[in-house]
Amino acid sequence: MVITSTVTNPEEQGQSLPCTFASRYVRDPVPKFKIPEKSIPKDAAYQIINDELMLDGAPRLNLASFVTTWMEPECDKLIMASLNKNYVDMDEYPITTELQNRCVNIIANLFNAPVGEDETAVGVGTVGSSEAIMLAGLAFKRKWQTKRKSEGKPYDKPNIVTGANVQVCWEKFARYFEVELKEVKLTEGYYVMDPVKAIEMVDENTICVAAILGSTMTGEFEDVKLLNELLTKKNKETGWDTPIHVDAASGGFIAPFLYPDLEWDFRLPLVKSINVSGHKYGLVYPGVGWVVWRSKDDLPEELVFHINYLGSDQPTFTLNFSKGSSQIIAQYYQLIRLGFEGYKNIMGNCLENARVLKEGIEKMGRFDIISKDIGVPLVAFSLKDSSQHTVFEIADHLRKFGWIVPAYTMPPDAEHVAVLRVVIREDFSHSLAERLVADIEKVLKLLDTLPDVHSTRAAHVTAITSETSEKVKKSALETQREIALYWKRLVDGKKLGAC
Repeated sequence: MVITSTVTNPEEQGQSLPCTFASRYVRDPVPKFKIPEKSIPKDAAYQIINDELMLDGAPRLNLASFVTTWMEPECDKLIMASLNKNYVDMDEYPITTELQNRCVNIIANLFNAPVGEDETAVGVGTVGSSEAIMLAGLAFKRKWQTKRKSEGKPYDKPNIVTGANVQVCWEKFARYFEVELKEVKLTEGYYVMDPVKAIEMVDENTICVAAILGSTMTGEFEDVKLLNELLTKKNKETGWDTPIHVDAASGGFIAPFLYPDLEWDFRLPLVKSINVSGHKYGLVYPGVGWVVWRSKDDLPEELVFHINYLGSDQPTFTLNFSKGSSQIIAQYYQLIRLGFEGYKNIMGNCLENARVLKEGIEKMGRFDIISKDIGVPLVAFSLKDSSQHTVFEIADHLRKFGWIVPAYTMPPDAEHVAVLRVVIREDFSHSLAERLVADIEKVLKLLDTLPDVHSTRAAHVTAITSETSEKVKKSALETQREIALYWKRLVDGKKLGAC
């Protein structure tokens, strides 16, 4: 790069530097573990960081993520204009607070909360579904503890019943807040929580049963209605009042528009709280989630704090305090801009593009489709024959075309099943679906020319037993599990995009 500059004193205040001038500052290593000794021009700082960020993957080609990667320019303007607003300053920014309350009411009505015309829904904006789940879990735990105390019973061993397919935030909640996580194991071909098995695990210490509307693994909706029926029956038999929480992080902005007759929400009496991610199919950039409760009775008052040192009495129920207002404003923009019609059209388009991708993958004859037609618009698929090559190799080679497609093994007890998953978002078009199919075909043709990576770990692996020293042929299932475990360890060592 040829560097030309007329700036004689780059440290002079008020001077702006040509972007190419920053190159002279890149010759020396940029400190990574301590603050630099001296300042550098703003242009240089910008170019240093911008150059490094060029090595990130392209967000729109990141098919691992459910998170929104595109919004309209008008909404971008609103976001930029509100970046310096601290949401917690409710007295100073009352309109922003009002917009959040409107969002809560709109979402609660989408989920059929029993809220009267003159009533306000109970809920709060969060930084994502992880925080929302923490808050909902705390409410369940506190209500259970209060009841147990009043009955003179032990209250030190709470548990939650979930499927093994839950997102990691549930494990975080259980560990951080000392709640046992009782997981219903999966089986091959059935990759969501079985309501019958879940009810069998419920006991007097169960603070709630968590159902997933849109499994991270396959996009499938769990049968919340059947869970409600079975749990209602068990509650009557035992005298308990175990409730249900619905984790609708991915499916909460899909089901109301595409499957309005599906009963999964507050229409079911035992559903006491629901969380949803605004930054997924709520169509907002990362940093916003929502949790709503059926009624005020389901959110213990002692968990709500009241502060007055920002100008007025303000109730707050969050894990953090300060946070930006921009994502709240962006969510309100999407809700009024798109309306029911707009969301329905976008979700329907995502579903259609998922169908195009699914059909293209099926035509290859090399894959089994794991995902279901009803659920989150995604395509999860596994190789019919993994004896020569694996889905992990396919994911690795797809990166050469720019695609970020995750490969992973299923949760217990289906760890031997390894899949690829493509999430269909608003900005994933019909033409991109066709292009991805073409690139997958190219990768398969390439892999067919390469030697079997398992040749040293042959399909019929032999092992010498310590007792008889005989060579024993492993079954095909054992070999498949061994291969999946090998690649899982390899992939775990890499930095993968978050869901």
